[in-house]
Amino acid sequence: MALLQISEPGMSTAPHQHRLAVGIDLGTTNSLVATVRNSIPEILNDEEGRSLLPSVVRYLPNGHAHIGFKAQAEQTTDPKNTIVSVKRFMGRGLKDIAHAENLPYDFHDEPGMVQLKTVAGIKSPVEVSAQILATLRQQAEDALGDDLVGAVITVPAYFDDAQRQATKDAAKLAGLNVLRLLNEPTAAAIAYGLDNGSEGIYAVYDLGGGTFDISILRMSKGVFEVLSTGGDSALGGDDFDHRLFCWILQEAGLSLLNDADTRVLMVKAREAKEILSTQTSTYIDAKLSTGDVVHLQITKNIFAEITENLVIKTITPCRKVLRDAKLTVDDIDGVVLVGGATRMPHVRKAVGDFFQTTPLANIDPDKVVALGAAIQANLLAGNRAAGDDWLLLDVIPLSLGIETMGGLSEKVIPRNSTIPCARAQEFTTFKDGQTALAIHVVQGERELVSDCRSLAKFELRGIPPMAAGAARIRITYQVDADGLLSVSAREMRSGVEASIVVKPSYGLADDDIARMLQDSFSSSETDMQARALREEQVEADRLLLAIESALASDKQLLNATELQQIEALIQNLRETKSGNDHDAIKSSITALADGTEEFAARRMDQSVRSALAGKNLTEFE
Repeated sequence: MALLQISEPGMSTAPHQHRLAVGIDLGTTNSLVATVRNSIPEILNDEEGRSLLPSVVRYLPNGHAHIGFKAQAEQTTDPKNTIVSVKRFMGRGLKDIAHAENLPYDFHDEPGMVQLKTVAGIKSPVEVSAQILATLRQQAEDALGDDLVGAVITVPAYFDDAQRQATKDAAKLAGLNVLRLLNEPTAAAIAYGLDNGSEGIYAVYDLGGGTFDISILRMSKGVFEVLSTGGDSALGGDDFDHRLFCWILQEAGLSLLNDADTRVLMVKAREAKEILSTQTSTYIDAKLSTGDVVHLQITKNIFAEITENLVIKTITPCRKVLRDAKLTVDDIDGVVLVGGATRMPHVRKAVGDFFQTTPLANIDPDKVVALGAAIQANLLAGNRAAGDDWLLLDVIPLSLGIETMGGLSEKVIPRNSTIPCARAQEFTTFKDGQTALAIHVVQGERELVSDCRSLAKFELRGIPPMAAGAARIRITYQVDADGLLSVSAREMRSGVEASIVVKPSYGLADDDIARMLQDSFSSSETDMQARALREEQVEADRLLLAIESALASDKQLLNATELQQIEALIQNLRETKSGNDHDAIKSSITALADGTEEFAARRMDQSVRSALAGKNLTEFE
């Protein structure tokens, strides 16, 4: 941290006026947190200087959890309780999860969001994500030295209402005030647009660990306008890992594996994928619990060949968003790469070939989203500086509609509509004397309600009895800046109305949120315990160093019994310091401090006598 920061007069917010806000990229594989300091966005590292936090949580029998690197290291030894890529489960039921049969978890499928059975109890993906977000919040507060006023959290552009609501719920559990949910491609455009002063029409190709997004944006004089967006919320780097895992099984002649061996080979597949981004070949070596030994060589050409269909699956949405924006490849001024999976050379080549240009990757694709989110967070927190006059126009990824007679979906707000927005449409009754109307809110592009995602149902009651078709019922859809929906219905003649803030069918009920908030206290308690443990360990090291130094120079001031007692107290502190009980360490520190008080007094007396030796009292007058 800089000890002194200098700005031109009037160009820097006074310290007491600057409000601390962060941008968080809650990723499938890794997550990051960033902020703006001295008008420059920067990633906030952890205490060991690492910028990426693995999005991995391991649950323990005592109710605690390991998060990040420690959990990642334990995923092969405890696969059932170590949750990776939880972002793919957010707002989803079991039928929505790709390759669920190959995952090591015990799923608890409910009508709402899928749950995971762990040794610490049944966990929702929202709770798992909240653990990751709470760790990032703590990391940011440690780095910035104060509490946060809020955070901008990024989500894939193709996240639907259920997935967005689940992300917001997770942030709430983590103790974060969500200033905005921001689409990841838009965040990347902000980072590039403000950093490079770019203008024109850009494609943002975002291939993360678990999701794929493609967005077309127009940047002009501080205005960021999303023209169209598309993608696949169930396609990402994990699928490349899984394809390589299947190749390993095939080449090694393996069939059914237990959970531990499956996780071992999945980790080896991911490592090989990452190595092949910079090297032409690598070896996959693993010894399985069955005694089988895997020793295979794979080249980047073979890897490109076996994953070609996955790359093609990303190009199809690229064509679609160009059509939606009424543009051609020739209209695109540049392509921005986002997400760690874009490091794969054959992905970059495919993107470059399709858009007929060399993709931009001068900002780290792992960090660009978090940096853009930090810029937006800084603005929303009120830290507007000179030159920060820019406007962000985002869009909804999927159409919002209503069920009409015959199970048809009538679109009220079409996809790629700029948000925030509101649209109203009038409907009427179907039968004579009808006094109530059932309203079914759906999301999707299909014509039949059965092919769309159900978001909410509510009823408008108290409609005056009239002939069929005589009632005029205005239904208004409002989408806020986070892409979340509220719906109201009003009978125009009588003024009867009803409304609902949509909590998607795959979202969480308020009671669930309340329960999880209660449970999340254990998460914050774990954070505080971890911090208290570190503080007591540092204090123990300081005290041990001081006393051992004192003994080395003045041990003769103690008799044999006193020395033995102090050495016993030192040994006790050493043993408790290596444990995880901060209260025990604190007690041992207190015992050692109390037990050496007399020794400290004797050393002080000796020091005073030494200082006065040979001196005359008149010298001190």
